[in-house]
Amino acid sequence: MSDINPLLDVVLHQPLRTRIVAYLASRGEATFTELKKILEVTDGNLEAHIKKLRVAEYVVTHKEKGQGRPQTFYRLTVSGKNAFKQYVVQLQNLLNI
Repeated sequence: MSDINPLLDVVLHQPLRTRIVAYLASRGEATFTELKKILEVTDGNLEAHIKKLRVAEYVVTHKEKGQGRPQTFYRLTVSGKNAFKQYVVQLQNLLNI
């Protein structure tokens, strides 16, 4: 028997990616620096997980120039929001077994 329910999204069923998506769902968007600070992760760790979310087309980025270095902002796509909602429903269904 597999440890992961086949209905659970394998991209989201990883603790840090779940936390990233949950944070973005509540905030709308966040900078790399903000995510790193809130989630207490290294640059490399965050970058690797953001990349997987981007490949899945759950997260998009844009850069804004300001004073100093440009900031990279991350936000959920419509499919990312839908996937997260479905993931939460699937987890709730597992709890009701």
